[in-house]
Amino acid sequence: MIIRVSVRGVISGAAALAIGALGTLAPTAAAVPQADPLPPQPVSADLSPLHRPGTHVRQHRGVPPLPGDVSALSWLVADARTGEVLAAHQAHRRLPPASTLKTLFAVTALPRLAGRTLHTVTEAELAGVGEGSSLVGVAPGNTYRVADLWRGVFLSSGNDAVHVLAEMNGGWRATARQMQSRARALGAHDTKVMSPDGYDTPGQVSSAYDLAVFGRAGLANPQFAQYAATVDAPFPGGTRSDGTPTWTYGIQSTNRLLTGAGGVGRYPGLIGVKNGYTSGAGNTLIAAARRGGRTLLVTVMNPQRGGGYEVYENARSLLDWGFAAAGLVEPVGSLAPPTPVRKAPQPGPEPVAQAAVLPENPGSGMPYALLGAVVGAACLAAVVIVRGRRGRSLR
Repeated sequence: MIIRVSVRGVISGAAALAIGALGTLAPTAAAVPQADPLPPQPVSADLSPLHRPGTHVRQHRGVPPLPGDVSALSWLVADARTGEVLAAHQAHRRLPPASTLKTLFAVTALPRLAGRTLHTVTEAELAGVGEGSSLVGVAPGNTYRVADLWRGVFLSSGNDAVHVLAEMNGGWRATARQMQSRARALGAHDTKVMSPDGYDTPGQVSSAYDLAVFGRAGLANPQFAQYAATVDAPFPGGTRSDGTPTWTYGIQSTNRLLTGAGGVGRYPGLIGVKNGYTSGAGNTLIAAARRGGRTLLVTVMNPQRGGGYEVYENARSLLDWGFAAAGLVEPVGSLAPPTPVRKAPQPGPEPVAQAAVLPENPGSGMPYALLGAVVGAACLAAVVIVRGRRGRSLR
């Protein structure tokens, strides 16, 4: 009887040893391979202080104070090359953009429409031009080079030229959709495009931040930069079928910081970009200037003091400050599109299943061989113990 109990205990112990060995061989959840941790999310414009209300600048000792005469509802100063925002006020406040929205139109449509292309204008293409719009004088029946139409957009802010180019680009609504998509791709999320020419339309808005993004993207295109810096040019009054003019008249940029017209002093080194005005938007301006190898970009939306030229004086003060402060202030944001965050690779079902269970083929791997050795050793130990105990009981 004693022998029977001891044998059962030994066999039970051997079984427990075998099961314990199996438990040590079966992978636990911690043994399943884990994906590498994600790197820290990159800092983007979306995470910058610019999304908070107020004025933002990081000044150090010796940096000139921000100009106190800027009354615009929203403004921004940035380095056009790096995209670093040096200072801003209400950068993401959504306001009507007026004709500064034409920069987004050009960024979107200019690469699609070659300057030497010829186009004969129809009455239908001009039918939708809004009442009171600025015009360059596009006439139905005339055949224009696309380059002439673009000069009409940049210099005269001609809504008639925008309408014709938009029709050539696939239509008015299609162009608005393209502009909206382009704005999102550039990281400009404050802009809602309803009318590609910037004409006051319910729901159409942009921001000082977005306009700076459009100006920077435009200046990266040599054609855009050339049109934006052009002070004056001839425009066809009549044309032949091959697009050559029968007579011309002069047009001049409406950007007074570029031309020095109307008593506004021309800003040294100015290279564009675009001004605008509507009764709903007030005066708006994107201005870029180059000095000492550095190009600065400022945007000004709706000054609250002074007359119609105050927008230029606001921009002048901000450019002066920017050139004095550049390299001495830490950026408060960036015009560059946010960097996409890398997603961790998702583990497939097959590797997880193989890591969680033992191979189904008992002869295909080491775990079963090792388990067999452990069980065999336990059984042999039980036999030896039983024989030893049986011998002791006979004596």
